[in-house]
Amino acid sequence: MKKQVSLTYMVAGLLFTVCLIVANITAQKTITIFGLSATAAILVFPVSYIVNDLIAEVWGYKKARFIIWIGFLLNFLVVIIFRLSILIPENAFFPHQGAFAQILGSTFRLTVASFAAFLLGSFVNAYVMSKMKILQKGKRFSIRAVVSTFAGEGMDSLVFFFIAFVGIMPLKNVFELTLHIALLKTVYEVLVLPLTIYLVKRIKKVEGVDVYDQDVNYNPFKINEF
Repeated sequence: MKKQVSLTYMVAGLLFTVCLIVANITAQKTITIFGLSATAAILVFPVSYIVNDLIAEVWGYKKARFIIWIGFLLNFLVVIIFRLSILIPENAFFPHQGAFAQILGSTFRLTVASFAAFLLGSFVNAYVMSKMKILQKGKRFSIRAVVSTFAGEGMDSLVFFFIAFVGIMPLKNVFELTLHIALLKTVYEVLVLPLTIYLVKRIKKVEGVDVYDQDVNYNPFKINEF
């Protein structure tokens, strides 16, 4: 019997991946929100954690793990395409090579920081969500949504800023920036929480699915268990 993939699950996975790719591009622009420095990626990147929460809550950790790896691999593919498109010489009709390379290119250190932060943050988010659902017996979704997001975003920010900026800026500033960004992203989660709660309830009802991760192997590399 062939496995069937839910249309809603597929759409959630696509949204998750698109948010990652867009975040990597918009991260090139720095902005200020409520007096705190951030990048324009904050407008879209927290959505990926909200979708991660939704997938882990409805379909469980294994489905979330699969989407995380798919998002990572497709993001990696996009980075390779960007790099190749920059390296290929421009013709006489394209006068914006410098701007093109500046926006779509990134240093090796920033690329490693971004990929490592995404993987660790996403898996921490899914793990906390999954474990708290079992402990709470499926109740109080809003609490685990906020806690898992803060844990995941905190790990994501810490890993990214540590790899990207240690040795460039004081360690104290790295931790301050980590805390500020994690808080901003968690506030984002809280603001859209009513919509997240509605979507989770609606999807559970329509799909007839509400997975509890009993006896699940949380090894992030067990992608064959789908």
